Amino acid sequence: MFFMKETVIKQDLSKEFHIAENCYITELSNTPDDPDVSIARARVMPGVTTRRHRLAGTAERYYIISGRGMAEIGKLPPMEVEAGDVVLIPPMCPQRITNTGSKDLIFLAVCTPRFSDDAYEDIEDS
Repeated sequence: MFFMKETVIKQDLSKEFHIAENCYITELSNTPDDPDVSIARARVMPGVTTRRHRLAGTAERYYIISGRGMAEIGKLPPMEVEAGDVVLIPPMCPQRITNTGSKDLIFLAVCTPRFSDDAYEDIEDS
């Protein structure tokens, strides 16, 4: 069953919030009427590394908008990322990202199906 309706959602950065993963999130689209995908704007401050985590049953893609970083994804060696790069993260794949630049690292996190808190698993100390 599909419930999504045509709409335009305006970005509202005043709704940005800090999460325990050590970054800031603005949910751009994450609603029950569009269960197949969610889009969030993530912001990581200079010198900060997000907590290592994985998502159960949810694939994630990072689309880097601005800044520079080092992505650590699964068994791949750490890889530098910059504006225009896309990082593909399968379900249950360990991940974290470090801002290696002098300005905020900003990227879109696109999840399928849509992100839910119960999919998130912190594995920082694993």
